[in-house]
Amino acid sequence: MDNLVIEGGAPLSGTIRIHGAKNAALPILAASLLADESVTIGNVPNLLDIEVMLDILRDLGCKARHQDRVVTIEPATVTSGHIPETLMRKMRSSVFLMGPLLARFGEVHLYQPGGCAIGERKIDLHLRGLAALGAKIEEKGSRIICSAKKLKGAEISLDFPSVGATENIMMAAVLAEGRTTIIGAAREPEIQDLQQFLNKMNARVSGAGTDTITIEGVSSLNGCEFEIIPDRIVTGTVMVAVAATRGEVTIERTCPAHLTSLIHVLRRAGVQIDIGSDIMNVSAYKRTKAVDRVVTSPYPAFPTDLQAQVMTLLAISDGVSVMKETIFEGRFKHVDELCRMGADIRVDLNSAFIRGVPQLYGSTVRASDLRAGAALVIAGLAAQGCTVVEHVHHIDRGYDRIEEMFTQIGGNIVREAYKSRVYS
Repeated sequence: MDNLVIEGGAPLSGTIRIHGAKNAALPILAASLLADESVTIGNVPNLLDIEVMLDILRDLGCKARHQDRVVTIEPATVTSGHIPETLMRKMRSSVFLMGPLLARFGEVHLYQPGGCAIGERKIDLHLRGLAALGAKIEEKGSRIICSAKKLKGAEISLDFPSVGATENIMMAAVLAEGRTTIIGAAREPEIQDLQQFLNKMNARVSGAGTDTITIEGVSSLNGCEFEIIPDRIVTGTVMVAVAATRGEVTIERTCPAHLTSLIHVLRRAGVQIDIGSDIMNVSAYKRTKAVDRVVTSPYPAFPTDLQAQVMTLLAISDGVSVMKETIFEGRFKHVDELCRMGADIRVDLNSAFIRGVPQLYGSTVRASDLRAGAALVIAGLAAQGCTVVEHVHHIDRGYDRIEEMFTQIGGNIVREAYKSRVYS
């Protein structure tokens, strides 16, 4: 287990390119199981979650190689629809394999998935959607068995626009008999990327990016070459870090259209953002201002995955800000760690009241989950003195060597082997 050691106070500056989106790559890797031929996927980041997914694919019998951010998968060699419990408990996104394996083998055995401890994240909508396509669902403790002799298209209405459920139903439905319509679908860019990938394999999917997705079932899918979209959450993390350190950075190979809600919040805080088609220049030369109300909600509204990072910026902004978390009830675990660094934040149910302080101070803090860890790294970059972020394995699930990412734009941050430290 590693630590990140950060010497704060230096404005970030320079140019950075954004790696591929974890939340697009994971379902696309799972969807590769649907193909009859080899699949090549580019711009796949080197992350713990990606390696866990590839380990699962290999355990199922796939030949999978990841080199220079290119993944090559040969799904024809898959021999099993049984996902090992040890691997499923490492990553929640392993649940994406349920739809493809069910479509391919007519049966899948899996377990309740693991992942970040940010609140209750049931898979009821996934199971309900697959049942609507004709699957029989059996739950035996933590073990889940889904089986269907033949999946058949159906009209499926989601009570909540769940990204995972939308994607799982899409993947199962592409080989189902007839038409499937998902009403109340999630609209995230990662779902649009999955649609493009499936269609490149000869699927017939339309409507991704809206709340209604239609899938016309086909008998088989071919292989293809595909490139993952840039990671909008990594882009957002860099943008917030630039603002928090009062720097100026040009961000390349990104998609500004995926970040309109964050751009709106940062501009309200006084951050200068100049936008091109796949490039942004972000600058902040003075202390940012409070933002009276930021509410997380499904895309295209403000993303829960950027709540912790923006809270760090607001903690050193002039005035009082309010953030309301409506997606996950356990996503304020970073607050105590920020307060350890001098922040003034009070939590009342699902709202955080943030009174900006002039300065954060280095301390030893622990990442409780992926995005909380990113927020603490930003805090360390902006703080006076040395910050040590422990439990870096959480951060490694979604950021490809975050210390190298920030070092190339002037951050003073290194990775070291874990050492037991006494909290002050």
